[in-house]
Parts: sequence; C-alpha cells; structure tokens
Amino acid sequence: MRKSEITILIVILITFAIGIYLYPHMPEKMASHWNYRGEVDGYMPKFWGLFLMPFISLGMLLLFILIPRIDPLKENIAKFRKYFDWFIVLIIIFLFYLYLLTIFWNFGKRFNMVQFLVPAFALIFYYAGVLTKNAKRNWFIGIRTPWTLSSDIVWDKTHRVGAKLFKAAAIIALFGLLFSDYAIFFVIIPAILTAAYTVIYSYFIYQREKNN
Repeated sequence: MRKSEITILIVILITFAIGIYLYPHMPEKMASHWNYRGEVDGYMPKFWGLFLMPFISLGMLLLFILIPRIDPLKENIAKFRKYFDWFIVLIIIFLFYLYLLTIFWNFGKRFNMVQFLVPAFALIFYYAGVLTKNAKRNWFIGIRTPWTLSSDIVWDKTHRVGAKLFKAAAIIALFGLLFSDYAIFFVIIPAILTAAYTVIYSYFIYQREKNN
C-alpha cells in the first residue's frame, strides 16, 4: 500500500475505535447537523452518529484506490499522483476533525460549529489550489468540463486560473473567523464563484483556441 493509503487507513481505524469506545456514553439521539449560524437543527441515532463518518471515510478510501486505476488517462494521473494522494489524506483528516467536533458537542461542549470549521475549509481550499495547479487532464480529478476534457491547452489554462482562485477562496474563508454569524457565507460564496468562473472561463478559452 502507498503511504497515503496507510495514513488514511490508520485514521479510519482510530475513528472506528473511538466510536466503539464511546458508544455506551453517548446520548441515544446525537446532534448531527448545524445551520449556517452554528445551531443544531438535526439529530440521528447514536449508531449512525458514531459510525456514519467512519463508513464514509472507508468508502472514500476505496474510491481513492479505484480512481487512478480505472481512469482512461491514468498515465496523466501518475504525473500528479502525490498531490492527489495527500489531498485525499487531507479530506479524511477534515472528516475526522468534524467527527471529533461532533463528539465534543454531544458531550455538552458548546461552540460555533461553523466557525470552528472555517480554518479546515480554508486549508482544503488552499490545497485544492495546489492540486489544481499540478493536475493533468483526466476524467475524475480537477475542473472537468466538456471544454477542458477536449483540450490539453484549455485544461492547463483553466487550471492555472482555478488554482489562483482556490487559494484566494482560502484567504477569504478565513474572514469567517471574524464574523461568526456569517462565517458560512465566507466559505460557500467564494467556492461557488470559483466553480462558476472556471466553467465559463474554460468555454471561452476553448472557443478562442478553436478559432485560432
């Protein structure tokens, strides 16, 4: 197994172990969802409250192992595989962090859940920029539009722009630490604008390249 896969597996096993150990001590209904103000607005049975996240992480590990093997352009994935590997590790650690926050909340600790997630989102956005900058054309990873998938030139230009926008989104997200009631908007809005802009940008770059 690759180092990244071993790291992910260790985190997943730790998550399962925590769930098993804490199962007798958790309430029958666990807080599991928070609104944009960081207030609880959803609950689930404690089995799923403790084990849904480990199962999701396990599923992501299997997907992570599968994607580089089934992509028709897997030779391109090999060119940036280390960035992809550690991006997935980062996602799993993010889920583990969310899992721990959920447990602390259900033990009676009170804090603004959204605000506590802001630095984690910012880190993911920033590394998404690193991954995007290094990604080569493939069918699963990156900014995949009909136009980026049709041209290496369009792919590379779109991903250079996307990398800068993701890093900018990471910086903007951190402002959510200063405005707790609106923290989620500093995370979501830059992400949506980045996604929308790169899709539109890839279309216009494709048209320009086609007409040259």
